[in-house]
Amino acid sequence: MNCNEIRSSFLEFFKSKQHTIVPSAPMVIKNDPTLMFTNAGMNQFKDIFLGNQSVEHSRIADTQKCLRVSGKHNDLEEVGKDTYHHTMFEMLGNWSFGDYFKKEAIEWAWEFLTEVMKLDKSRLYATVCEGDEKDCTDCDLESLELWKQYLPESRILYGCKKDNFWEMGDAGPCGPCSEIHIDLRDDEERTKIDGRLLINTGDPLVIEIWNLVFIQYNRLSTGKLQKLTTNHVDTGMGFERLCMAVQGKKSNYDTDVFQPVIQKIAQRSKKQYGTDEKTDIAQRVIADHLRAVSFAIADGQLPSNTGAGYVIRRILRRAIRYGYTFLDINKPFICQLVATLVENMGHAFPELKVQQILIEKVIREEENSFLKTLASGIQRFESYCNNYSDAEGHVTAIEGYFAFELFDTYGFPIDLTQLLASEKGMTVNMEDFQKGLEEQKQRSRAAAAVETEDWVELFENEKPTEFVGFDTFICESKIVKYRNIKLKGKSYFQIVLEKTPFYAESGGQVGDTGCLENINDNIEIINTLKENNLIVHIVNSLPDNLTSVFTAKVNEEKRISTQNNHTATHLLHFALRKVLGKHVEQKGSMVSFDRLRFDFSHFAKVEETQLSEIERIVNELVRANIPLYVFNEMPMAEAKKMDALALFGEKYGNKVRVVQFDESVELCGGTHTAATGTIGYVRIISESAIAAGMRRIEAVSGKYFEDYLHQISHLVDDLKLFFKSSDIMQAIKKFAQENEKIRKDAEDFAKERIKHFSKDIVKHIRQIDGYQVLSFKSQMLPEVMKQAAFNLRNHSENMLIVFGTYQGEKPNIIVAISDDLVAKGLSASTLIREVSPLIQGGGGGQPTLATAGGKDCGGLDEAMKKVVEQVLKHFCQN
Repeated sequence: MNCNEIRSSFLEFFKSKQHTIVPSAPMVIKNDPTLMFTNAGMNQFKDIFLGNQSVEHSRIADTQKCLRVSGKHNDLEEVGKDTYHHTMFEMLGNWSFGDYFKKEAIEWAWEFLTEVMKLDKSRLYATVCEGDEKDCTDCDLESLELWKQYLPESRILYGCKKDNFWEMGDAGPCGPCSEIHIDLRDDEERTKIDGRLLINTGDPLVIEIWNLVFIQYNRLSTGKLQKLTTNHVDTGMGFERLCMAVQGKKSNYDTDVFQPVIQKIAQRSKKQYGTDEKTDIAQRVIADHLRAVSFAIADGQLPSNTGAGYVIRRILRRAIRYGYTFLDINKPFICQLVATLVENMGHAFPELKVQQILIEKVIREEENSFLKTLASGIQRFESYCNNYSDAEGHVTAIEGYFAFELFDTYGFPIDLTQLLASEKGMTVNMEDFQKGLEEQKQRSRAAAAVETEDWVELFENEKPTEFVGFDTFICESKIVKYRNIKLKGKSYFQIVLEKTPFYAESGGQVGDTGCLENINDNIEIINTLKENNLIVHIVNSLPDNLTSVFTAKVNEEKRISTQNNHTATHLLHFALRKVLGKHVEQKGSMVSFDRLRFDFSHFAKVEETQLSEIERIVNELVRANIPLYVFNEMPMAEAKKMDALALFGEKYGNKVRVVQFDESVELCGGTHTAATGTIGYVRIISESAIAAGMRRIEAVSGKYFEDYLHQISHLVDDLKLFFKSSDIMQAIKKFAQENEKIRKDAEDFAKERIKHFSKDIVKHIRQIDGYQVLSFKSQMLPEVMKQAAFNLRNHSENMLIVFGTYQGEKPNIIVAISDDLVAKGLSASTLIREVSPLIQGGGGGQPTLATAGGKDCGGLDEAMKKVVEQVLKHFCQN
């Protein structure tokens, strides 16, 4: 069976067991503050487990694309070094929401593995939860008795809480699990060591393939377990591991899930897979990371320097670096592998086919950029070694602070720094590097840390919060529950209402603000968010009487401006596709009351004439005062017939909300104006690139366009006054011409001054112990002194130049040395670093010329004197 047949067999099997087959949710999560990526098959069903979403289908099965780059067995730096861990992986799963439980889950798992997949029964093992005294839970005897129907008791093992009790997080639904393991070792190895002794020990051929989770508890924030009223089943099977078992391989990477890409890498690098451990690891890393990055981009997440984008960039850069270091590839090549990936996986995941061009372009640009970073990092490393070498040109150790600076500031991998160091017979101070890394992690954790208490329920409300904000800005409501949260040391409260007019931030539209009031209280709502499908209102304090009836009021002025801007993004999307072409797709947006931002796919700069035409079309639609038509709960099939535009990377259900303004038709859950005329006017204020094949437009509308217009008008008036002319363009051209003449005259004057200074200053050269020393202090500009030092440093052999300058209270010191002294082991940058503390400053440069600026002019003389002393001392010792 090939991998595609295995995947199809799983889905068909559970379809025959009356499961509804659902598509994979996006790998990139956009509306969950607790997760950046889908890291388990159950993520898209979390709201059902939490009771925040009603059950549409009680039995579900799917294959879910997941990403893990941290946690147990998922350290990014280890992926590729073994045969069975990955960043991106597929999780085959079947779920029961209050329907079947342990009996059917175990029975069907055994049936599928042994009768459909034809796995050898004698190689299979099962584990059951042994219970936990602290949690007051007993051994899962029910699962044990069920497994005895299929396995001898010798192949049923008891697992501790760590291995056999699944939890969503520190709090939430949880329960015991039963794992299915398989022993893939050769018969000879199996006779030597019983497979049961290798379960959960990290053996690469005795591995877990399926985890059956029985969700029957809720973990409170106090740590206590509470029995659920309804039991659920959540199973997850590693698709790649299943393929390895079915296809009789010893490594996930040897299956046809990865081999097509690996063979392309081998062909491109001219390094056959399976002949060298280092190049094998590199090819596994690239094959794995290609999948993670490609799926992330297809789901709308581009590489960037923050959040989820940073994770994707880090994964891609690791792949590039392995190709650069171990496969000798110094040109973009990962982008060339995308077509092979699409060919292999595009049928199961059609978003790869649709987004192939974008994926290739983004990866190519990232490769070009990081390859330059690698070249620059190697240059910095070599410069460091030159500057910090001893008299014989040797450096024994690379300081940890420098290695961390390369890693943190320039994105240069630490293991590449270690490799370069080892080639020179050096070591890297990893203790100091790890210290810097840990400090960085602590800063990140502190910035993102959110402490939450348990919900305090005031009354039971079986239905989710009713959102009435499409029709009104105000309604009567009661508080259902609340909890205290702490973010960055500050305390807030989250409130859930019975019904609300407040729109929760989602789909690019910001959350509403406003107030909750009655005769005794007026509580400001500072934001509205969606968390685990709950509409959560953020407040600084709670009302005195929590059980009162309140009036929930949205800030009407801000909401109207926000929904005007939301409608403007739809009109903008329509105009972009009309002017630029149907390839344009929305890739993100930000809709606030004062501005809007729209990201879209397009492979060239949008020309000024095109922007003007786009803006003209948008405002033509605004003036037409087109009415809003909304189709709630429309079947997805009907929405597709209307050619409704969907946002890639979003998860849509079987029924959707369609928003229409004449020819503009989109799937959208946000709020909109009743007719386009209320927008007033839309003005595009910027257009820019944000990534390969990705553009961004920013715009303002209505009142905020008027404010923008007034700013421009005031600026024009100020320029007229400044130039004393009503013809501003002519005045600016004349000003620029005059400025260019002044700049050229100043440049010529500076050159002449440097020339005369260099000629006059040589009379101050002193000979000290056979060295030509020029030490001079003045109030001349540092730039002039630096150029003079550069001109004079090879005036004669054994030349040392030390210039001191000061402008007010700001001292500068310049050190230059001749090439022959550099060849003897002297470095200007080393000298500068040693003396700059004397002027309370710092600096650096090259071995031939270096500078430092400081705050204390009083130490300038001593610093200059010390440079000369250090040079003489250096040569006396050698």
